[in-house]
Amino acid sequence: MVKLSATAKEAIERGKIEVKVWRAGALQNVELIATRLPIGGANYLILSTPRMIDLAELVRIAEEIGLPISAGNGKVYPKGKGASDFVGL
Repeated sequence: MVKLSATAKEAIERGKIEVKVWRAGALQNVELIATRLPIGGANYLILSTPRMIDLAELVRIAEEIGLPISAGNGKVYPKGKGASDFVGL
């Protein structure tokens, strides 16, 4: 089980969270929605948005929040974690 930050707990409780990211040279607010994706016989939690976000920004957000992030251009996990670490959240 992963130790969750206050921001991660808020995202799980509310079902969404708003973060500031750099997109196209401008600081923008992006809403990340908590969704559950199937893995094996269980589901794992991931924050997702359909928008394209630079990969470096995705990594930064995943590290800050401590949860996996999915955007229009890919998925990233916090350093040293994988999907199985987020099963049951």
